[in-house]
Amino acid sequence: MTDPAPKPDGSKPESNVDRITAQLRRMAAEFEIKPDERIREGEMAKRLSVSRTPLREALNRLVSEGFLTFTGGQGFFCRSLTPERILDLYEARAAVECEAMRLALARAPDADIRALRDELDRSEPHYNSASDRIALLDMDEAFHMALARLSGNAELVGMLDNINGRIRYVRMIGLNMGRSEASRMSAHRAILDALAERDERRALATLRAHISLRTEDATRAVREAFSHIYVQAG
Repeated sequence: MTDPAPKPDGSKPESNVDRITAQLRRMAAEFEIKPDERIREGEMAKRLSVSRTPLREALNRLVSEGFLTFTGGQGFFCRSLTPERILDLYEARAAVECEAMRLALARAPDADIRALRDELDRSEPHYNSASDRIALLDMDEAFHMALARLSGNAELVGMLDNINGRIRYVRMIGLNMGRSEASRMSAHRAILDALAERDERRALATLRAHISLRTEDATRAVREAFSHIYVQAG
């Protein structure tokens, strides 16, 4: 069997496994599959109307991405949701974003920084008026991904994208926790200002303060997430 022809832009076409992986990733990210829930392959194959072989490949991919776990003799499970795991992910996010910032300070062209500022100007009215948490989170993630891309390091961008997916549900539930949306936009501007001025100390301190999470906040966010997960299931 020959491989599918490339797309006009030269990229590889999406495979059946890619589609199953994307669907399962969304289900795991949004805890449609509950924390620590065992995934019964036969039932999941029927639910998604797919065969077992591509399903298993997709499940293994998501284990490597951290969305699922695998226990020998028992099978695949959705990842746990605990304050400790969320704090670990936030610490990893801070490490990735701060390293990306260090590289951006040295590499990012002034024109690219101005372009991100222009995009912030365009999105601010929508950000301030949005009441949909998913829309707010999408805009916030888009800013941080664009900031990371200024590093010129695709591996760091990929790592941040993975972490974002694994904390997305908790972030969505706790989006308004302790911070106004205006303060988030102000923080984005302060980060960009420091980057534009190539002020490493201020840029890193402002970025870290913006994305840090305290233990008590993680505990409260996980508690709220569990409440939403099981209320929705009821």
